Amino acid sequence: MRKVIPPSRIRLEKYVLFVALAVLMLAAPGCGYHFGAEGSGLPPQAKTIYVERFSNRSRFTGINDELMRYVKDEIANHKRLELVDSAAEADLVLSGEVVYVESMPVASNSVGEPILYSETIGANATLIDSHTHQIVWKSNGISGSQQAPSVDTAVVTTSPIFLQQNFRSQDIANLPDIQLAQTQQNFSRQQIMEQLAQNLYVSMSEGF
Repeated sequence: MRKVIPPSRIRLEKYVLFVALAVLMLAAPGCGYHFGAEGSGLPPQAKTIYVERFSNRSRFTGINDELMRYVKDEIANHKRLELVDSAAEADLVLSGEVVYVESMPVASNSVGEPILYSETIGANATLIDSHTHQIVWKSNGISGSQQAPSVDTAVVTTSPIFLQQNFRSQDIANLPDIQLAQTQQNFSRQQIMEQLAQNLYVSMSEGF
């Protein structure tokens, strides 16, 4: 005889599943980007912002300029503040620096050769009210991280990250390891920059 589950228990199980999914969504990386970028932490009278050229303390030349472009794009996407071309025109001035770029192996094959790397980029940023010259917001150690495979056996072709690339699964096996590693590292770097810019904007706009 088939066991009959009471309707009340079915509703309870659905509710528990719904709560669990909600918690996972809130805890997922980047969730602040979706739920907390309304700008409530910014001065209400501020309408314009100038982004100064970020400095670079890492050994990767040009990464500061690359990050700054992503930050500007993130600010523009939210439409809360208008980007201007000089500090004299701005209500707020954002400055920052790339502090470090770290890459380390997180998985290896049977003979100890790295097949998967994790890269993290860390930055500091400061927001100043250009009229009062007071610090509105400051944060140290904002970061973004991503993993990049260096051999085809470490590539998960069904992952959302891989599916965003202009590759087919059969293309991966035909690439030399060096080319594959470089391609995946470059795409991973783009993902890190987007994540870091999102984290910076959420922290800045919400004041934490």
